Amino acid sequence: MSAGRALIAMSGGVDSSVAAARMLELGYECIGINMKLYDNADAGTSSRTCCSLEDAEDARRVCDRLGMDFYVSNFTSDFRRCVIDPFLDAYVCGTTPNPCISCNRHLKFDRLYARAAELGCDVIVTGHYARVVRNDSTGERELHKGLDPAKDQSYVLYMLSQEQLEHVVFPIGELNKEETRELAAKWGFVNAHKADSQDICFIPDGDLRSFLRREGVKSPPGDFVTEDGRVLGRHAGICNYTCGQRRGLGIADEHPWYVQEIRPASNEVVLSGNEALYASELTATDACFTHAAGTPDAEEFRCRARIRYHHREADATVRMLDGNSFRVTFDEPQRAITPGQAVVLYDGTRVLGGGTITVRDESDG
Repeated sequence: MSAGRALIAMSGGVDSSVAAARMLELGYECIGINMKLYDNADAGTSSRTCCSLEDAEDARRVCDRLGMDFYVSNFTSDFRRCVIDPFLDAYVCGTTPNPCISCNRHLKFDRLYARAAELGCDVIVTGHYARVVRNDSTGERELHKGLDPAKDQSYVLYMLSQEQLEHVVFPIGELNKEETRELAAKWGFVNAHKADSQDICFIPDGDLRSFLRREGVKSPPGDFVTEDGRVLGRHAGICNYTCGQRRGLGIADEHPWYVQEIRPASNEVVLSGNEALYASELTATDACFTHAAGTPDAEEFRCRARIRYHHREADATVRMLDGNSFRVTFDEPQRAITPGQAVVLYDGTRVLGGGTITVRDESDG
């Protein structure tokens, strides 16, 4: 008897392939689906993206080997509206977006979730290194880190709601990458030793500046200035910079300069020394929490917070400002808090939720 019906998001990589095989071992009837997200032919030229033509073919081969039905679904218009357009708007506004979070939120766990319902699937499955754990005392589904700290992807999944967590499975969340590859090799998958995707899928060559130009983003030159307004030189357009950046500024000075702030209204990029990059507070909006109630149990609570994907979590106090925003006060100042990035809140290995950073306070350096 089948354990249920599962829709597997098949990227063509080794992680989603092993996730599919493990679901079959658990007795699920599995359907593989490859999400076509981007039309540009350039996306098929790099094996380092997650959406190339080669990837789609690898996904099909794995499904054939496992005896699974396989489909390709066209989500290009949704991807343009929900991921690329906000990505472009963010750079125009002087912030640094994380498109993977937008893709997970609006495509993998929204549009794909809806497609699963259309196909009569009980769960959707991805190859993320994260875990869903049922809390026996509360009955809630909790989102937890993957057991391998080097591959943990919980940071980009903080937006999952309780309803979504009830219908999501991460079959490789308890594995490390070496174990995943060993299983893929055991099953004879063509992608067992395929390199991980690294680039933003819609910028396969990694050239952000060229992509923004092709998309018609206008970012005129302006002034590099110090915190007190002294002009240090000319910048190449605010979309070319992010907080904490040192390289590529073109400022000849024995004193090292870093991007501290981007001011789109005046078209200025504020430079400072490294010590001025540290701050103890930030404000975040577009808040999402994994609790069943959709909001934290308390208006103020302690946790650990991560301000970038690979940043180390830090002890902090969170105070809710309203249902959609909160303030994080760190015990110790954090370097280069960057508007546009996500701040994700943890209680041990559990993801409580997160939001998009909008403001950092004045330097505490």
